[in-house]
Amino acid sequence: MTILREPLASARGAVRAPLIQTRPMRHPDTSSPAAMTKRGWWLVALNVLIPGSAQVLAGNRRLGRFGLGATIALWVLIALTALTALLWRQGLLWLTVGGGWVSWLVLTLAQVLLIGYALLWIVLTLDALRLVRLVRVKPYAKIAIPLVALLVASLLGGGAAYAAGVVGTSRGAITTLFGSGGPSLPPSDGYYNILLLGADSGEGRDSMRFDSISVVSVNADSGAVTITGIPRDMPGFPFAEGPMQELYPDGHSGHGDEECGWSSGINQLRTEVEVCRNGIDGEGLYPDASTHGSEPGVEATKDAVEGILGIEVPYFVFIDMHGFAALVDALGGVDITVSERLPMGGGPSYEGEPAEDWAIGWIEPGEQHMNGDTAQWYARSRYTTSDFDRMLRQRQLQQAILAQFTPQNVLSRFQDVANAGTAIVETDLPQDKLPEFFELLLKAKEQPVTTIELTPDNGVDEYEPDWADIQQRIQTALHPPTPTPAPEG
Repeated sequence: MTILREPLASARGAVRAPLIQTRPMRHPDTSSPAAMTKRGWWLVALNVLIPGSAQVLAGNRRLGRFGLGATIALWVLIALTALTALLWRQGLLWLTVGGGWVSWLVLTLAQVLLIGYALLWIVLTLDALRLVRLVRVKPYAKIAIPLVALLVASLLGGGAAYAAGVVGTSRGAITTLFGSGGPSLPPSDGYYNILLLGADSGEGRDSMRFDSISVVSVNADSGAVTITGIPRDMPGFPFAEGPMQELYPDGHSGHGDEECGWSSGINQLRTEVEVCRNGIDGEGLYPDASTHGSEPGVEATKDAVEGILGIEVPYFVFIDMHGFAALVDALGGVDITVSERLPMGGGPSYEGEPAEDWAIGWIEPGEQHMNGDTAQWYARSRYTTSDFDRMLRQRQLQQAILAQFTPQNVLSRFQDVANAGTAIVETDLPQDKLPEFFELLLKAKEQPVTTIELTPDNGVDEYEPDWADIQQRIQTALHPPTPTPAPEG
């Protein structure tokens, strides 16, 4: 038997309305502009604070539940990411930058989710404005409510879209720079030694010579950095074991090839190996170079640097000086103390031409915040000073750029930095080393950088160096002797 339930009656006999009909959010008093205005502001606030809640209270509950679910899922993912960053940063770095295809998949999913959430937020905001019923609110609110709602939505949705762009840029930069890196190797004698090369690789530079040659040695435990500068015209150097040592068992010969355009300096090994090595193909000397993201000229230079310094140098980073300015600008410039007036420009057109006649500008002494163009000329100017002075200036710039790589600066300028980096940098650093190198970079920023310049001012004769003495200097700098404690009493 079916029992019919009568609506509950009040003492006066009136039927009580169902609870849902007394809810002002879903069933407002549309005849009261004040009540509708108050309700409108509440809907906008709820849409901002808890996207989806406005629809659950006043609109399409299915859309609202989806929005709430997406919002809660995003909050959980953010919380888990933050917790992982605090408790297991290496794991988070591996997932995002060092895990190969896993990192690519994680970053792609993150980008898709962020773009999807940004679009969902826009949909929820427009739907919330529909629920407000602007025709029923006070006159001022007809403009103020949609203006505030759309402004906040553009800021928050734009933030999610920007984050998606950063994730996409990160994935592209990692793939471009480290997609074909060399083999992943453990530190050598406690250090990661990286050959840092700088040159102008512009169009038409088949005989490109390295303008800057240095080795960055990073302590694998402490992150302490030692930079060793090698004169670019240093001749007669020995090679570490390998194909170049077989060609030059007694050290690099002092002759060159004027017709082809190379001489005996270490900076011209690329020209010798890749362009002018009569009858010998550079790829034949180093057949695995290209598959590891390197090239024969770089590998020959590695062998020479290892022979000079007596340490293993498995990796390289090449910086195109032609685009160097873009990286400095992307980082917001660098702070440099200039010790002497330097000309900017390509140099004299004839021997003895005064710098005042050919200089396109001057870098004045004193404290300067340099943009990319000025920093590039500061690194390359050499016609009124020596190559050794230029080496010191390049070391200044390396340290100044390192100082600019703060997490805050890189994050705020990330896309510019990443785009500039992929345009001017080549490297064979393996991707799976990135988490470890990131940790070491953070440690390195807390410590002073040690520099070793193989120049006459430091007792090194560029043309007749004592190789054993150089190697001993490097060992002493990288592995300083432990002080003997003074005897008690």
